Amino acid sequence: MILSKDYIGLILGPILFIIILFFVEADGLSYESKCILASTVWMAVWWISECLPIYVTALLPIILFPLTGGLNLSTTTAAYGHKLVFLFLGGFLIAIAIEKWNLHKRLSLNIIKLTGNNKSSIILGFMLATAFLSMWISNTATSIMILPVGLAIISQLKDNPKTIENENEVFGKSLMIAIAYSASIGGMATLIGTPPNMVLAGVVEESYGIKLNMFDWMKFGVPLSSFLLIICWFYLTKIAFKFKNEEFSAGKEEILRQIKKLGRFSNEEIKVLIIFTLTALGWIFRRSIETIFPMIDDTIIAIFFAVTLFIIPTKNLKNNTTLLVWNDTVKLPWGILILFGGGMAIASAFGKSGLALWIADLLQNLNDVSLFLIILIIVTSINLLTEVTSNMATTAMLLPVLVTIALAIEVHPYFLLVAATLAASCAFMLPISTPPNAIVFGSGFLKIEDMFKNGVWMNLISIITITLVVYFTLPYVFEMTAELLPIN
Repeated sequence: MILSKDYIGLILGPILFIIILFFVEADGLSYESKCILASTVWMAVWWISECLPIYVTALLPIILFPLTGGLNLSTTTAAYGHKLVFLFLGGFLIAIAIEKWNLHKRLSLNIIKLTGNNKSSIILGFMLATAFLSMWISNTATSIMILPVGLAIISQLKDNPKTIENENEVFGKSLMIAIAYSASIGGMATLIGTPPNMVLAGVVEESYGIKLNMFDWMKFGVPLSSFLLIICWFYLTKIAFKFKNEEFSAGKEEILRQIKKLGRFSNEEIKVLIIFTLTALGWIFRRSIETIFPMIDDTIIAIFFAVTLFIIPTKNLKNNTTLLVWNDTVKLPWGILILFGGGMAIASAFGKSGLALWIADLLQNLNDVSLFLIILIIVTSINLLTEVTSNMATTAMLLPVLVTIALAIEVHPYFLLVAATLAASCAFMLPISTPPNAIVFGSGFLKIEDMFKNGVWMNLISIITITLVVYFTLPYVFEMTAELLPIN
């Protein structure tokens, strides 16, 4: 009988754990460090094989760290209540309110409306709308919401008697891929836009005691995301898919029809839009607010406005209903919050057990390798790895290791950590790589070869772009004048 990947991973994880824990001896490797190393390898195998849901695997530290003696229970479980968990909780609640009252659909349709009548411009509108929503809402939810609008536009082209033969198919493929790619690219722009960015912020704070706030990341993430989005649009509409006839007035008519169908702004939409705007402004201008409230934090801002959603009433006061009610929280992505906690537990254990320093000693020889080449290798490796594994699990697993590599080769850790984090969001080749890829693949317009052929080039573009941007611009965006050493 041939064992499936699931069964192999399920068995291999514990076997490697036992081998490392009881049979591996190395100079300088303490017992506590060995416990954390063995536990992390077990988790890595289960994450990569996905023999169990990745969120379940993220709970293993609560069992393995205390039982082996690698890290006590209180310290381990504290990682799952990290303040950044509540930052994302607040952001997710605001996103739920935006979806509940259809504000996301109105915003996206109006963005698309502004971009023009021809096919390339309509695709650009979809990409801008998808990317903007993905900055604040999960890329999965964004793709699910945008997809029906895209299908309606494709249908209009198909029914148009002026449509050239096969033009509908070409436009459909281009639009579907554009939605998937822009959902991933847009999430890179903010800390809450994609799970790897969350992990980065947590690892930086856990390892160095430095708080990456929303504005710090956006002044780097927004320009990079915008640049990649424009390059992606140009590639999809001018190189990968060429339209013989750019004219498509029926597409604009369909957008206007859908906007008209929404009607006027509802009372609830206006209230949610105000809350969303105030939250974003609070994150962006937090440093100014600190002069009045010194203890203010991105997490406090997120939770404060999230709580107000449960207080502000809807227009229909007879039902005693507020913008959000507790039943709405069933839509919260609890799995992502647990996965983030597992990543923070690993980061904490690497430092406190001494495993980080031991790995750093092993990597001293990397001093002779140029920083540019190291960044390129990291970006390429993670870019390809996340084609078949969860990007959040990958970053949760590898960022603590990169902290030690930075220490070993005596470079500022942001070079390695930011490069890895950005690369994890750029999996474009396969339907299984990201939820947006899978969602648009299910539309029926795409074959695997369509995604693979175009994804290879987008992966290559993202690898080159991220490597160059991180190497040449990162020191000018973040304060990287001082050498950072782990605080644990």
